[in-house]
Amino acid sequence: SDDHIAEITRLFGDAKEVYVDEHGKKLSRKALESGAQATATPISRIFNNSDFGYSTITVERPERDAKGNVVKETKGKRKGQPKPDSSLRDSENVPLNEDIEAYFEREVLPHVPDAWIDHEKTKVGYEIPFNRHFYVFKPPRELAEIDAELKGVTDRIVRMIGELSQ
Repeated sequence: SDDHIAEITRLFGDAKEVYVDEHGKKLSRKALESGAQATATPISRIFNNSDFGYSTITVERPERDAKGNVVKETKGKRKGQPKPDSSLRDSENVPLNEDIEAYFEREVLPHVPDAWIDHEKTKVGYEIPFNRHFYVFKPPRELAEIDAELKGVTDRIVRMIGELSQ
């Protein structure tokens, strides 16, 4: 909101990025010029509404008889079409900004060529996957550093056990 932006501008100045040290404390420009390590911290990101939406499509497959032949519907509006097998029914989440038919042809048909979409069961949903959009990978520490720390802790434990036995 505009109030939030005004508050950030009041607190941090007119900078586009705020730099903080490893403890989250804001670094001054003077500290940055003298070579301090700094990381950019994203305060917000702007997304389109459709980035969080998806269509859940129902993928149907035909029922087969004992000989493996496709069973056809005998009555109703689907008369003559393959009868769907509810035990083979599946669903797929298709991003809203992607064409459903193109997704179906690319992701489903190569694996199950006899499948079709039941468009009457298609639903729209939304989710905000925070990890996908905001997770920042932090590489693990060096193995030598971890080994040294473990050796130090082990030595300290051995020393404490030695003190107890005296």
